Amino acid sequence: MAKAKFTGPPEKLELYEKLVTTVPGVDRKGAANPYTSRNGWMQSFLDKDGSVSIRLAKDDLETFLKKYDTERSVQYGSVMKEFAVVPDDLLDTDELNDWFARSWEWVGTLDPKPARK
Repeated sequence: MAKAKFTGPPEKLELYEKLVTTVPGVDRKGAANPYTSRNGWMQSFLDKDGSVSIRLAKDDLETFLKKYDTERSVQYGSVMKEFAVVPDDLLDTDELNDWFARSWEWVGTLDPKPARK
């Protein structure tokens, strides 16, 4: 059986993959639903519509939401409390690369998520 592939905008997948390479040690996972994770915690993802979201510490999240006039990510009708939607005009910028690195470092401070049975 063939693996499912990402069905969203290919240019967004390309930008997401480029973003992931800006921080050493980060690996993109997921074929149909691209994401990054650390210690079992999702750190970023690209949704089927091509929107990138990143997980941020509480203070960083509030700053990011206000500075870029964006919102928390909503997936399947649920608000993802620690995730902000990255505005399209911020993709492929050094500014986003810095936020992505901060996100990666912060997620690394979280206790590892227990493995599922």
